[in-house]
Amino acid sequence: MPSDTAPPRFPRSSPYWPVVSHPLLRRVLPGLAVSALGDGMALVAVTWLALDLAPPEQRGTWTAIAVAAYTLPSAAGAVIFGRFLAGRSGAQLAGWDAVLRAGALAAIPMAHLAGALSIGLYVTLLAASSLLHSWGSAGRFTLIAELLPDRQHLPANAVLAIIGETATIVGPPLAGVLIGAAGPVWVIAIDAATFVVLALTYRRAVPDRRRPAPAATAPSRTAGFGIIRHHRTLRGLLGLTFGFFLLFGPFYVAMPVLVTEDLHGSATTLGLYYTAFGAGSLLGGLATGYLHRWPLWPTTAGIVVGFGVAMLPLGLGAPVGLSLPAFALAGLVWAPYLSTSMALYQRSISATALPRALAANSAVLVLAVPLGTMLGGPLTTGIGARRTLLLCAATTIALGLVAGLAVLPRRRSGTGDEPTGAGPTPERPPRPEDPAGTGARKG
Repeated sequence: MPSDTAPPRFPRSSPYWPVVSHPLLRRVLPGLAVSALGDGMALVAVTWLALDLAPPEQRGTWTAIAVAAYTLPSAAGAVIFGRFLAGRSGAQLAGWDAVLRAGALAAIPMAHLAGALSIGLYVTLLAASSLLHSWGSAGRFTLIAELLPDRQHLPANAVLAIIGETATIVGPPLAGVLIGAAGPVWVIAIDAATFVVLALTYRRAVPDRRRPAPAATAPSRTAGFGIIRHHRTLRGLLGLTFGFFLLFGPFYVAMPVLVTEDLHGSATTLGLYYTAFGAGSLLGGLATGYLHRWPLWPTTAGIVVGFGVAMLPLGLGAPVGLSLPAFALAGLVWAPYLSTSMALYQRSISATALPRALAANSAVLVLAVPLGTMLGGPLTTGIGARRTLLLCAATTIALGLVAGLAVLPRRRSGTGDEPTGAGPTPERPPRPEDPAGTGARKG
């Protein structure tokens, strides 16, 4: 066989190759990896520093407030900054989020050195650092939509997920070592430095991609919610994702209780479950790019069903030898969800409208897991940990089945919102940098 017709060998045959070899993305990905590692360490450092700063009798309350402050204000930021940030490029949005994170987090060790760091100031700075996080997340996925054709969106989203999963596995134990050596405040200082690296990466690696001049009338602060509300697939996707994340929230309450009271295990046993889930998620993330030829909506709904099925052994009282690998399988199935759901957004609307829709999506979803966790408290107390997990697993399966069945009539009649591969959707013409229209083709 002539060499010029031979199929490409690994790694060029991998669906990830066009992503990691892209001339701009390959310069951004190292900065994203460094920043993700910093955030992985912050998972431990944020709570540990709150424990150090809070009065002994109020440690539990202030720790919960600190964790909430590091995430929940992003929901408000999605609305507050809607008019100002609408129409900005993906790199600008992600870069400004990195700048704010770096500045607010760096103020924490500076206040510590000045002897002025109190628990109140600490929580305030954490809240300030998260204000643009919904827009930063939207910016990362918008950048992918701006740079790559549709068929490469899912592998690119998966690369971001793999980076995050790896950092979640490596970051916490590394933080533990550094906290023991220097204290949690300096781990947060390292996290701030990683955001400086990320901000410089966006500034230097991605050229300024000018958008058309904004209209004379600025969009409303809630324009992103309007985009989702008027798009049937995205409206259903937001409901599916909110329900999926809400039903996952009780796990954080029920799982420790199940391990200690029902399985009579220790903290080590609980750690094994977390490790199994993380390892499964990493493998699932690596496999996600190979799903790029699968139809997105059925795949996304199928992930929800599969996750619920994998969680059933915990709720049915299976022994550790069976429930532990089932929990790893749950992580494997869970991993592609963010990538497929983001690909649905990227394929459904224009790159101009995408940041607003994704910021609105993030604003809603950032509330889902905390609400589910709050719901998990009375559920676990009222019906027990095992029944709580069984109820959540069964409801998750039902949610996924309803979502999958709801799209069947539209797919049969050809009226579904998901691109069919025949050309651009009505809301998304071919991009100027993609005159052949390949960005509108599926898989």
